[in-house]
Amino acid sequence: MKRILVLFCALACCTALYAQKSDWAQYSRYEAANEELSFAPVAVFMGNSITDGWYRQHPAFFEENRYLGRGISGQVTSQMLCRFRNDVIELKPQCVVILAGINDIAKNNGDITLENTFRNFVSMCELAKVNGIEVVLCSTLPCDRIAWRPEVEPAGLVRQLNAMLRDYAKKNGLVYVDYHGALTNETGGLSEELSADGCHPTMKCYARMEELVKEGIGKALEKRRK
Repeated sequence: MKRILVLFCALACCTALYAQKSDWAQYSRYEAANEELSFAPVAVFMGNSITDGWYRQHPAFFEENRYLGRGISGQVTSQMLCRFRNDVIELKPQCVVILAGINDIAKNNGDITLENTFRNFVSMCELAKVNGIEVVLCSTLPCDRIAWRPEVEPAGLVRQLNAMLRDYAKKNGLVYVDYHGALTNETGGLSEELSADGCHPTMKCYARMEELVKEGIGKALEKRRK
């Protein structure tokens, strides 16, 4: 029986790996939801597990504000860029909220320089702009340890990436939401009350993020009206 269970687990892992490789960017994750969408969203939140978990833990925040969550756990910015048209542009939102970067730093899809991660952000912002969508560019959240990649020391890399994002937003007139400045502790991470694993937010953390991002979305919508 134990041997059968081990074989079953191995088969499940292989099946999941094959599915990931056959749909690398996970276009299919939101395909049905996108087709069934019956309203034009105020904002689409593009991201990874932090955005994915945000909707699952507090769906009312999204539904009451006509926001859509389009986060996929584990994704890097290259994958988000690939599905940006499907999961953002074609939904015709007034603005897009982009929150990403930590999985690139964690090397979830292999080595990538901060410069190339930054270029993926820029490409998403440019795609939004040319399609008449306002951008709310968010700093990568503070992180001083990565549970699934303990050999990586992320705090300094996160600060470097955020400096690039902040400078880009300033030069291009984009709304920038500085989660890092509002949430970081003395080690460049999240306190225990804000994250159980040092990376993924608790509801208390999400509550603070909601205040910041709603303000950012408000600024983006005001720009749109001018």
